[in-house]
Amino acid sequence: MTRYKPFNRIGAFLDMMGSAVAAANAVERGVTPEARHLRKLGIDPKQFGKIRFN
Repeated sequence: MTRYKPFNRIGAFLDMMGSAVAAANAVERGVTPEARHLRKLGIDPKQFGKIRFN
């Protein structure tokens, strides 16, 4: 089991980066990112909805 731990960490990192890219892309388009992406990044989706963008 411990042999695959580095691969699990790499996979988790890539998954987090994918969520960051998806959330940034959504904000760039002017829409709210999916809640699952925000939660993966440690952001509360309800609080994110209160942010105002100019």
